[in-house]
Order: sequence, then C-alpha cells, then structure tokens
Amino acid sequence: MSKEFIIYQGIEYTIEWYYNDRGKSQAKTYFDDLDREGKLEALKLFKTMARIGKILNITKFRHEGDGIYAFKPKPDRFLCFFYSDKKIIITNAFVKKEDKLIPTEKKKALAYQKDYKARVEEGVYYG
Repeated sequence: MSKEFIIYQGIEYTIEWYYNDRGKSQAKTYFDDLDREGKLEALKLFKTMARIGKILNITKFRHEGDGIYAFKPKPDRFLCFFYSDKKIIITNAFVKKEDKLIPTEKKKALAYQKDYKARVEEGVYYG
C-alpha cells in the first residue's frame, strides 16, 4: 500500500492523514468510504483551512481541548492536531451521534498524536 500523506497543501497549512506504524490510516479509510457529497463537504473544510488558515464557524471547526481540534462536516467528525512546519494531521474520524465529543475518540486522537510526534522525531514516520 502506498501512503498518501498529503490531503491538501495550501498557503497557510498542509493537511495530512495520520498513519499508524502498520501503514493504516483510520481517518483516510473513513474518508474513502464516504459518499461523494460527504467527501466534498470534508474537502471543502480541509481546503479552507489550508488556504486561509482559519475557520471561524465553530459549527465547522473547533478546539476540543488538549490540543485536539475537529473538522465538522455534518454528521462526520475528523479529529486533528497542529504540528510544526504548518501541518495539520488528521488522526481519526467518526459519525457524530451525541452532542459531546466521544471521549474514546479524543483518547485515540491523543494517542495518535503522541505516536506521530515520536516517530517523526525518530525520523521513521515518513520513511
């Protein structure tokens, strides 16, 4: 499997998928399984952030605490974090079924963030 890290590269940010050490990306698999309309809604948000550097509408993008953010194309959620070199790494995705962020999804995002940073620092993530 060849990894497609970059989703969209803009003036302000580069948006990327997170891959685990086995080369799997839960968020990319989720995205690939969306219908055409779902993909377009998500891409619109990713491109806006990459090009402009912010999304002011909290119903579309917001901080979820602990350095985790969410792109929110209804009814889907794509959790992510900001990284140096103007990168946003999308860690995991799910269908929102409750008013609040599902704690297990946030825990996954935090674990993926920790893993990403460790492997980048070791120089093995993009290898």
